Amino acid sequence: MSCRLDKFVWSVRLAKTRTQAADAISKNKVKLNGEGIKPSKEVKLGDEIQVIRHTAVFSFKVIQLLQKRVGAKLVADYIIDITDPLEVEKLKTYQLSQSIYRDNGTGKPTKKDRRNLDDFLDTWGEL
Repeated sequence: MSCRLDKFVWSVRLAKTRTQAADAISKNKVKLNGEGIKPSKEVKLGDEIQVIRHTAVFSFKVIQLLQKRVGAKLVADYIIDITDPLEVEKLKTYQLSQSIYRDNGTGKPTKKDRRNLDDFLDTWGEL
């Protein structure tokens, strides 16, 4: 028994939709055994799937194949998370830096904000 990679990634909830799974695989955001491959590649028992998310690489080992999407509680029956704790820390650091960069929900600067920023930078440029 085998399963397409895009279908497997979607089935074990590493992607929200099968289309998103196929796009991520095509863009080399999801790799099979460390190699960039096509979404139609067959997954076998013991294969390792790497998912690249921002700056971190999450790794999962296939322990059982499936044919349809499963609930979140059953995912542990099909894959094992073998991600290095340093990679998890990398993602947390990235998320923290993004939240500090700009307050959550404030959006892009208004015209007034941009004028104030330009005035501030001009003042410091003259010194």
